[in-house]
Amino acid sequence: MAEPRIVVAPAAFDVAGEIARLTEGRQDVGGIGCFIGTVRAESQGRAIVAMTLEHYPGMTEAALAGIAAEASARWPLLGCTLIHRVGRLLPGEAIVLVLATSAHRQAALDATGFLIDWLKTGAPFWKKEHFADGDAIWVEARETDAAQAARWR
Repeated sequence: MAEPRIVVAPAAFDVAGEIARLTEGRQDVGGIGCFIGTVRAESQGRAIVAMTLEHYPGMTEAALAGIAAEASARWPLLGCTLIHRVGRLLPGEAIVLVLATSAHRQAALDATGFLIDWLKTGAPFWKKEHFADGDAIWVEARETDAAQAARWR
């Protein structure tokens, strides 16, 4: 697999541009798995006005590179992109982009599922939801996310 593209930054990303970057000059790509996560406008029945995402620079990128390497060991990937935004984001804004390419669609789709499940449960990011009433809470891990990620063990 080519060196994975790992980006942790506040800036918005261009999905079409990232796909073009990942596949440029390649004729061996038969499938591209893609996941885009966005900020919801509601959580637990409450209106969200913003979400703040924090991380430890250096440690987070190393963790993402490690999980990309694990994905490439499990599936015959040709390339992989992991982009995760940090900072203050508004409802509707994209938070995360996962792309995986392979000669065949199933490997690309499975790797994408594996990567996003890990990002939801194991990545070193901290999320705080800011509500319309002025309250803010740190997002706790959800049992449903852990159960989904368990399928890869």
